[in-house]
Amino acid sequence: MCKKVFTSKGYLKVHSRLHTGEKPFACNICSEAYPQRLQLVRHLNLHEKEKSLIYNLGNKVLSKETGFKMLLGERSFACAFCKKTFPAKSKLEVHLRRHRGEKPFACVVCNKAFTIKADVATHLRTHTKEKPFSCDVCKKGFSTKGNLKVHLRLHTGEKPYSCNICSKAYPQKMHLEAHLSLHAKEKPFECHVCKKGFSTKGNLKVHLRLHTGEKPFSCNMCSKAYTQKMQLEAHLSLHAKGKQFSCLICKKAFSVKAKLKTHLRRHAGEKPFACVICNKAFTLKTYVKTHLRTHTREKPFSCDLCNKVFSYKSSLNTHVRVHTR
Repeated sequence: MCKKVFTSKGYLKVHSRLHTGEKPFACNICSEAYPQRLQLVRHLNLHEKEKSLIYNLGNKVLSKETGFKMLLGERSFACAFCKKTFPAKSKLEVHLRRHRGEKPFACVVCNKAFTIKADVATHLRTHTKEKPFSCDVCKKGFSTKGNLKVHLRLHTGEKPYSCNICSKAYPQKMHLEAHLSLHAKEKPFECHVCKKGFSTKGNLKVHLRLHTGEKPFSCNMCSKAYTQKMQLEAHLSLHAKGKQFSCLICKKAFSVKAKLKTHLRRHAGEKPFACVICNKAFTLKTYVKTHLRTHTREKPFSCDLCNKVFSYKSSLNTHVRVHTR
C-alpha cells in the first residue's frame, strides 16, 4: 500500500487500519470508534472530565469552553454557531473545527489538510489506489464505504432522491439537484470570467479549468495532463491498447489522428462529401465513390467460380457462400 516498514507485526497490524478504515475499539457511551485501544482509553477519560468542565447556570449547563452547551436531561451538546446538537462533546469539538476553519490533520504525501483524522486515511487511498470496499454483486472495488453505498443502488434500483415537481427519482442527491435546475431552467452557477452559466457547482468547477489552464489529472506514463478524470481514464486505456487518440464523446480510440477526425463527423453530423449526380452527402469520400455505382451501374467485383458480378464487395462475399454450402 504505502511501503512503510515497522519493527513488529503488531505495529503493522495497527497501521494497516489507516488504510482499511477499521476501528475495532468503540465507546459504549457515544459510539465513537478508534483503531487503537489507547485512543479509546483517552477518549473515555474525556467523558470523565466532562463533569468538571461544566457548571450550572439556571436551567442549563454550560461548559467553560466557548461554543459548548449541554441541555439538562438530554445529554445533548449544541453548537453555539448553528445550534446543531451532538450526543457527545468530542463530536461537537470536531464540528466546531468547520466553523473555525481548522484543519489539523495533513496528508503525508501531498500535505492536503483535513478537519477529521479519519478523512486523511480515506484520502490516502487516492495515492495508494486501495479500494477496500467491494460490491458483493459485481465485485467492483471502492475507496470509501459511501461510494459503495451509492453504487449498490445501481443493483437494487433504489432511488431515494425524488423531484417534488414531477416525481422523477434519482440514486444520488447531486443528480436530483441537476434535474431540479432543469425545471426552472436555472443555471445559478456563473463563470466570473465569461459569464457562462451552469446548473451544478461541479460543472462550473470543471469549466473554470479552461480559463485557469489547470489540469489536475496527469498520466504517470507520459505526463500528459487533463482537466477531467474521465479524460485521463480514456487516455490511460490508450497506453494499454497502443492507441493515442480517443473520442471524448464515446471513448473509442484510434491510432491515427486523421481517423479520429473522420470519426468525429458522425457525432457532429458532418457530411462534407456529396454525390455530383444526386447531391446525397456522406461523411467519407470513399462512401461517395461506392454510392456512385448506383448511378453508373458499375460492378467491379466478380465471382471466380461463376463470373457473376457485383457493385459491392459485401454482396460478393454473401454470394460466395452459395458455392460453399
